[in-house]
Amino acid sequence: MRLQRTRSAYEGLERSCQETAASWIASTSRVGGVELFSAWFAGEAYQKHRHDTYAIGVTDSGVQVFDYRGVVHASTPGQVVVLHPDEIHDGRAGSDDGFGYRILYVGPALVADAVRAIRGRSGPLPFVSEPVSTNATLSRAIEGAFRAPLESLAIDSLILELAKGLMAGEGDGTPPRCSRRVDVPAVERARRFLDAERTRVVHSTELEAITGLTRYDLCRQFRISFGTSPHRYLLMRRLEFARDQIHQDRPLVEVACDAGFADQAHFTRVFKTAFGLTPARYRALRTGRRSPRDGLANARSVGTVPQISCAPRGPAATMAAAMAGYRCPKCGKVAMVQKVCCGRPMKKA
Repeated sequence: MRLQRTRSAYEGLERSCQETAASWIASTSRVGGVELFSAWFAGEAYQKHRHDTYAIGVTDSGVQVFDYRGVVHASTPGQVVVLHPDEIHDGRAGSDDGFGYRILYVGPALVADAVRAIRGRSGPLPFVSEPVSTNATLSRAIEGAFRAPLESLAIDSLILELAKGLMAGEGDGTPPRCSRRVDVPAVERARRFLDAERTRVVHSTELEAITGLTRYDLCRQFRISFGTSPHRYLLMRRLEFARDQIHQDRPLVEVACDAGFADQAHFTRVFKTAFGLTPARYRALRTGRRSPRDGLANARSVGTVPQISCAPRGPAATMAAAMAGYRCPKCGKVAMVQKVCCGRPMKKA
């Protein structure tokens, strides 16, 4: 899912501040029961209204003020806001600087299914009594949702994490106690399927059919068994495939496509998150070539070798060669100490 500045499904309830030209909203279509929404407002943003979903967001800038359950609340940058289904609220800026935020709208039925998987039994929807908090689980889930396009398995993991955060928020903040039961053969079938289908989008319904587990039960049991979610496991298998293709010197745009990423930008973000390097930088370091972005300034910044500005020619070059310890393999320039020449370090003469 990608954010677009468009009319939200909730715009009938949430009145945009039309008189303020700088105000804006951006949202995705609802996919898998989840809508991503972001906005910036000055002054009054919304009149009183209510949703039929959970609204779970984070304030990015300014002071976000709202009336909720008879109390005025304020959220500052980094704080998490949780609004429960069918609860009346409004929204406005708490200062002249305006406020910005990102929020997820999630169907309560999805949260109920995830809570059932976590507890191992049915139960009421979690209710967070304090609508403004620093709930770390919810904050991480929101950040992850806005970082990359949400595929089917990513939505499953997102909802499970949101459910855990909501359950922690309704108590003393400690993580909820989760069932440790694992259907080992079923989880192993899921892992083998993800290995085989690593270069395409795998849907939750496929894994449910293969394992006989609900998507949230599978997420919980898969993490217990393999230390990560099915979606994260699939991403890492894609990256393994992509690195193999990079080792074969394939163009990066083709690698991104063949590995099943949405585009090269998506591939670059996921690769850098996993390995701390962009694909271009990884390939350049592995082959000894420098990517255009690296440049010679980058070579200096990491403390490799100093830049050579010029080298002697003619008779002076002959004398220098006799004293030199290093030579440029491309142009033949020499130096007594190792330097960078023609974009790469000199080699031993």
